[in-house]
Amino acid sequence: MVTKRSWAEPFKIKMVEPLRMTTREEREKALVEAGFNTFLLRSDDVYIDLLTDSGTSAMSDSQWAGMMLGDEAYAGSRNFFNLEAAVQKHYGYKHLVPTHQGRGAEHLLSSILIKPGDVVPGNMYFTTTRAHQERAGGAFVDIIIDQAHDPSALLPFKGNVDLAKLEAVITRVGAKKIPYVSIAATVNMAGGQPISMANLKAVRELTQRHGIRVFLDATRAMENAWFIQQREASHANKSMAEILLEMCSYSDGCTMSGKKDLLVNIGGFLALNDWDVFEEARNLVVLFEGLHTYGGLAGRDLEAMARGISEAIREDHMRARIGQVEYVGDRLIELGIPVVRPIGGHAVFLDARAFYPQLEQLQFPAQTLAAELYLDSGLRTMERGVVSAGRDKDGHNHLPKLELVRLTFPRRVYTQAHCDVTVESVQAVWENRASVRGLEMIYEPKHLRFFQARFKRL
Repeated sequence: MVTKRSWAEPFKIKMVEPLRMTTREEREKALVEAGFNTFLLRSDDVYIDLLTDSGTSAMSDSQWAGMMLGDEAYAGSRNFFNLEAAVQKHYGYKHLVPTHQGRGAEHLLSSILIKPGDVVPGNMYFTTTRAHQERAGGAFVDIIIDQAHDPSALLPFKGNVDLAKLEAVITRVGAKKIPYVSIAATVNMAGGQPISMANLKAVRELTQRHGIRVFLDATRAMENAWFIQQREASHANKSMAEILLEMCSYSDGCTMSGKKDLLVNIGGFLALNDWDVFEEARNLVVLFEGLHTYGGLAGRDLEAMARGISEAIREDHMRARIGQVEYVGDRLIELGIPVVRPIGGHAVFLDARAFYPQLEQLQFPAQTLAAELYLDSGLRTMERGVVSAGRDKDGHNHLPKLELVRLTFPRRVYTQAHCDVTVESVQAVWENRASVRGLEMIYEPKHLRFFQARFKRL
């Protein structure tokens, strides 16, 4: 009998940042001042910050050393060419346009390819992606498999596209009305769920028959590559680097927020194969971001991202990164706490509907749960439900089936002890769920309301 051995993080700690534990009274005051929105809390009032993994990871000594080698020339920085070479090697795309972060790349892509009246199919929406698509005059259509909307469905690849849904959209609107198909790997709003290589290849074959482009949201594509290696028998003996290259080969380009997979605090890019789209993108980037060889970033940021690519593609890094998330998820499952299953790559997603069946969806159960977790322990998390979903063009609330709270783990930041504290806090809130009241929205901004909306207790 083979005993499963424990793994340890493939790094040692060189520098620490002190944390401060607050009292419940202090947290109550801070939460009211923030309008019960965890985005509006001051970080000094947060103990364990699981709001996001975007730009919150710890950089390595090699990345910090690279920061000191930043070539801050306005044009033609050597760090741009280092990043370009790393993208070409590991993602396989021909052309690179750096941006300050992922939404800068989404803005460029949407502005170039989407015309008013177009339709963009995708495997579940993401907030900023859909916002840019709609701002350009397009309409997003969800083509993810139905099981992705069921938190308890145990499928290895809940991020898969329903090919029949995609075919139906093409038949309904015509290929000329579809500028591209938007594929997320992994699917954030479904619980960090991956797409399989077989499905991605099938999407490519279907779209090629109709002359439709495919663009990848590659923000967490390395995590997706790990899941393919672990769950798809055909790729069990391939390296993550090989899998990532194959994934990207089934697309025409990608948008990237380097603040996730690539272990940097700021940065992103648009990568492309088509010269004409690239030519338009590198012209537009000068208007919105900066010259096409820096895209709103300092040379040092470009270098840190280039080095982050080679670090993030390592198997030992990803084993520890996803292993930490699985550790927390598995402990919560053992305690009978409802979470999205299987556990995703970057976060554990709590099922807020199951926590608070007494609350209607427009009493914001996920926003309420995020507030209760902060009150209990100073743990900051993020709502991913009706608040994040926003409104349609007619002003009606989108009412997603998934009403979730995301516990998002920054890379190389927290220890197992922090994970245990997190589990204990979730357990305490679960045990006190029956008496909880919901929230009322008292301020709603026009765009991406989850960032700045304010609430009060019912």
